[in-house]
Amino acid sequence: MQPTISASESKFTSYQISVIVLLALTQFSVVLDFMVMSPLGEMLMKSMDLKPKQFGIVVAAYAISAGFSGLLTAGFADRFDRKKLLQFFYIGFILGTLCCALATNYEMLVAARIVTGIFGGVIGGISMAIATDLFPIHQRGRVIGFMQMGFGASQVLGIPISLYLANVWDWEAPFYLIVGFATLVWTLILIIMKPVTKHLEEKNERNAFKHLWTTLKNKNYRVGFFATALLSLGGFMMMPWGSAYAVNNLNVSVEELPWLFMVAGVSTLIIMPIVGKLSDRFDKANLFAIASIWMIAVVLIYTNLPPIPLWGIMIFNVSMMIGIMSRMVPSMALVSGLPQMHDRGAFMSINSSLQQLAGGIAAGIGGLIVVQKTELSPLENFNIVGIVTSAFCLIGIWAIYRVSKFVKAKPAEIYPKQEQPSSEILDEII
Repeated sequence: MQPTISASESKFTSYQISVIVLLALTQFSVVLDFMVMSPLGEMLMKSMDLKPKQFGIVVAAYAISAGFSGLLTAGFADRFDRKKLLQFFYIGFILGTLCCALATNYEMLVAARIVTGIFGGVIGGISMAIATDLFPIHQRGRVIGFMQMGFGASQVLGIPISLYLANVWDWEAPFYLIVGFATLVWTLILIIMKPVTKHLEEKNERNAFKHLWTTLKNKNYRVGFFATALLSLGGFMMMPWGSAYAVNNLNVSVEELPWLFMVAGVSTLIIMPIVGKLSDRFDKANLFAIASIWMIAVVLIYTNLPPIPLWGIMIFNVSMMIGIMSRMVPSMALVSGLPQMHDRGAFMSINSSLQQLAGGIAAGIGGLIVVQKTELSPLENFNIVGIVTSAFCLIGIWAIYRVSKFVKAKPAEIYPKQEQPSSEILDEII
């Protein structure tokens, strides 16, 4: 059990609520840009006459460029006002997404995805650094839970709306939608968010590359990086094959697939705030361990399922989302407590980069394991993917306990005073 926190200390101020909403909306737009590529695959391949291998390169271009971009910018991340840094990379992300909509051939699309990844891949790390600067660790579980709701919201709202627009107009329409929405969010950040400069008060004489190297060398930080990589390896190994497994092995029709996305997304929106509250109330490492064991059980059963009714598959999908999100929120809250304030931007950028790169590696490993003889035949060896995923989950429990040990040993940090809470209803919701 964590130390008791008074009700007044656990409440968010009206300004904090505004920041949480802005960061969540930012995450929603970035996640949607990445998630929408998969359902648009068929349209893109027909429109540009792409082969499956070429479409795979289009998808991979974003993740790879995002990963390397985060590493290259990590050394500079603690030298600027975090608000300005967020605005700079967010406007680059908007321009990259606009280039995707304007692309007319394969080469232009790959280039546009690289540009989008270079800027979009850093935004998650900057957002986490802002959240870590503004919120003490006893509030951070709820904050991260709310920010991560962008994943569920993209499935519930973003993907269905994007597919509808693509069917009415063409595949470019979803990208124009993201550009318009992100431009609005960028404007709100400009108007509402205050400068985030507390970290600049601590003198840092190191140059950018030395700062990056020093952050990478820190033993405690490396434990956090390792834990984050394990989280991505376990999650992304199964994700790319979810739809193919449902259709080819569980006999879900193509028309029923959107309902699976919808139900899983709705469950995420419900689960995240609950897990965030539990994460702030109970020991985060213990919560992560319980969620990991739950996920292992669900994964091992799900990857060996025979064809069952749609409602049964939905139950397994929701159960899996419970496991995924109940691991993500407490682990990210703990990992965010590792870096010192003057290293926070670099740490979060590296962490975000490793998350992207590990996700790409996991998808590649899954591709080497899974076999499909023809386009309509069932996936083979998917149960092996489940076993490997479960193994990563078990190692992750050990890694998160190590992170928890380092975080608990750190001296308490002083956070800037915020204005008094003024919105009881929103406070209670969050």
